[in-house]
Amino acid sequence: MLHKTRGIVLRTVKYGEASVIVSIFTELFGMQSYIVNGVRSSKPKAARGNLLQPGNILDLVVYHQEIKNLQRIAEFKLAYIFNSLHFNIVKNTVALYMIELLQKCLKQPEQHLELYYFAENAFQVLDQAEMPIAANMPLFFTLKVGEYLGFKLNGRFSEYTPYLDLQEGHYTDLPPHHIHHLDPVASEITDALSQCTAAGQLGNITMNKERRRKLMYAYLEYFRLHLPDFVEMQSPPILHDILDA
Repeated sequence: MLHKTRGIVLRTVKYGEASVIVSIFTELFGMQSYIVNGVRSSKPKAARGNLLQPGNILDLVVYHQEIKNLQRIAEFKLAYIFNSLHFNIVKNTVALYMIELLQKCLKQPEQHLELYYFAENAFQVLDQAEMPIAANMPLFFTLKVGEYLGFKLNGRFSEYTPYLDLQEGHYTDLPPHHIHHLDPVASEITDALSQCTAAGQLGNITMNKERRRKLMYAYLEYFRLHLPDFVEMQSPPILHDILDA
């Protein structure tokens, strides 16, 4: 049976002489793997393989059978044409981080509508963003993905609750008796990031590169505390090198 859905390409792997297997976070079916034949040959059809670049947002017509681990695509085309994301090294590196985070979090083929719509919009916002917004996008994206996966931070930063307890997921009046917490400055920044409702607001949050780096690893530790099978990511060191440049 054929279905129309949108999807974000997360990974493309060569398969055989002319085919690829593509991992796509789809609107309707969550994470899915598709085999696409003939896109690596010398024939004109092969040029369409460029559309399967990680980060691309596609309009898809797919075959879907619940019992199969590998599905097939009947038709695909770009749903959004990036202007700068694939060509700007900072934006491209941020996008690769966002892609890897989704890969690490989305292991089962389950529909995540709110997360899908947020992620699709985030890639488009990144494409159009000024550099101060792009620099804060990884932190904002990480917090929001956690929220959509069910471990939203509770409470707000204030002079009475200046510490963010990452283990319990809420702000508290005193530093907890474990290492998984943020100092008041980091807690206040985190609250500001999580309260952003428009991309432009991200550009108003300023921090130095060391603070940004420490927050990133703290947020990823938060994921490890709340997602038992969350494994170490490869992109953060590259991201920090690019953002520090």
